[in-house]
Amino acid sequence: MNATETIVTDFIREAAIPLTGSSHDYDPLLDLIGNARFVLLGEATHGTHEFYRERAQITKRLIREKGFTAVAVEADWPDAYRVNRFVRGRADDVDATDALSGFRRFPAWMWRNADVLDFVGWMRAYNDSLPAGHTAAGFYGLDLYSMHASIQAVLAYLDKVDPQGAQRARHRYACFENFGEDPQEYGYAAGLGLSETCESEVIEQLIDLRRQAADYARRDGRIAADEFFYAEQNARLVKDAEEYYRAMFRGRVSSWNLRDRHMAQTLDTLAAYLYQQDKCAKIVLWAHNSHLGDARATQMGRHGELNVGQLVRERYGSECVLIGFTTYAGTVTAASNWDGPAERKRIRPALPQSYEGLFHSAGQSRFLLNLREHGLSNRLAEPLLERAIGVVYLPESELVSHYFYASLPRQFDAVLHFDQTRAVEPLERTSEWASEPAETFPSGI
Repeated sequence: MNATETIVTDFIREAAIPLTGSSHDYDPLLDLIGNARFVLLGEATHGTHEFYRERAQITKRLIREKGFTAVAVEADWPDAYRVNRFVRGRADDVDATDALSGFRRFPAWMWRNADVLDFVGWMRAYNDSLPAGHTAAGFYGLDLYSMHASIQAVLAYLDKVDPQGAQRARHRYACFENFGEDPQEYGYAAGLGLSETCESEVIEQLIDLRRQAADYARRDGRIAADEFFYAEQNARLVKDAEEYYRAMFRGRVSSWNLRDRHMAQTLDTLAAYLYQQDKCAKIVLWAHNSHLGDARATQMGRHGELNVGQLVRERYGSECVLIGFTTYAGTVTAASNWDGPAERKRIRPALPQSYEGLFHSAGQSRFLLNLREHGLSNRLAEPLLERAIGVVYLPESELVSHYFYASLPRQFDAVLHFDQTRAVEPLERTSEWASEPAETFPSGI
């Protein structure tokens, strides 16, 4: 370590707020959040226990102490809405395990894990304890991978409220029938001009549903309004997913931007709907750092990609707070390839020239950094490597596969570092997950 790095490490050590496990650990973070309406809680991997657990702890305090009424997550809208019904006491599901049963698509462990199970159980108990008239906290998904499930949800809604409208919807959505249950087959054929697209059909269906909104809204009660909102978002999701799967074959930037724009728009729509209901729209977001840290401060931004964090900052300014999470080493739940089984993998120690390596050198196991502090933001502003592990982890090509350059103080308002972390526990443990992770790594990356 050279003299400059030593000075920066010493400065981090002095600025770091230790996390000791006390109930007051996050007092400084809540002070930083203040009256913000949107708190974005990231994760450096999709499979780390500490990230899920600490996000849950922070979110509980935001709900109890600052009046947050929604948790929006990087998950499919229909699956998350099943959880929403459960936590608000409107579902047939008996317990939290049943409520999470919709999360079957790869990677199921992202939401079917022990930490989410505990948090969903807490949300239900919290809502059940509220006095009459108080707003219950909800649980919502932002993602757009559930095209077929969302089609079925739209049809199920129309079957109940408008059978003729359901017939029209079935006729329009039949456009996808030749491509089976895999929307990527449709995207490949339509994106490359090998078949007609379903673009006009999904747009017509969304317009038709919205045209009938006034009639559907005449039905009594808040539940009817919620059910229409749920159906409308599913119809919009189908429209956006149709475009997304066609864009997949035009390149990463186009499809990435479509996906994050959809998630940001879903957040906007949710906030507007909650505000209409009770003039309160404070929302916590859970998603990967790569979605929630401002893309303009990263290598991905220089390549033309945007993300939810950037769009939220541009729209809401000081009303939002972006919080990143990092780890140095440990284990992680991830697959070795897309759609592969969940494995418990050992994370390589972070590269010395990365933010994670710098934080490790500070010698504290768990800490919070307020990146808005002027001195800290200046000293950490120079872009460094930052690690991102998604649902697939490839330690043998880690530098190429999992690192990118970023300016952390421009990317986030605060960061939580956990030096040694362990894999999140899936509700269904595969044999690959249960086996002991390898202790050795390839010699080169």
